[in-house]
Amino acid sequence: MPGIDECLLEAMALPGARGASLVDWTSGLALGTAGESPTGDHETTAAETAELARAAAEFDSFATTGDEDLPPGPPVEDLIVTTRAGYHVLRFVETSFDSSVFLHLWLDRDTGNLALARIRLRDLAERLILG
Repeated sequence: MPGIDECLLEAMALPGARGASLVDWTSGLALGTAGESPTGDHETTAAETAELARAAAEFDSFATTGDEDLPPGPPVEDLIVTTRAGYHVLRFVETSFDSSVFLHLWLDRDTGNLALARIRLRDLAERLILG
């Protein structure tokens, strides 16, 4: 089972991968990075994507009334943001502590495969060892 660095290297092996990071969405800090950053600075990108992750998690908790029998796990499975030049895939990682981390993969729109990236990030998130 991969640690952070191995996980990010596997993500970077995906077709069209430009950058990858593991981000704590409560603090906005990057726990690990690989490749390029869309903003030119991994910490800035981590903070910005953390805002998006927090908004999605808050929306999910607002949208659910608490009456449903929800499966255990992170509040959101993944988010996909499509831009003119690329895709950003955020995959939330279930952890033994507070599940406040996500994998962020930045893909080139012309050479990336969004479906494959989503499947592979799910696999990486399930196998990732944090500790």
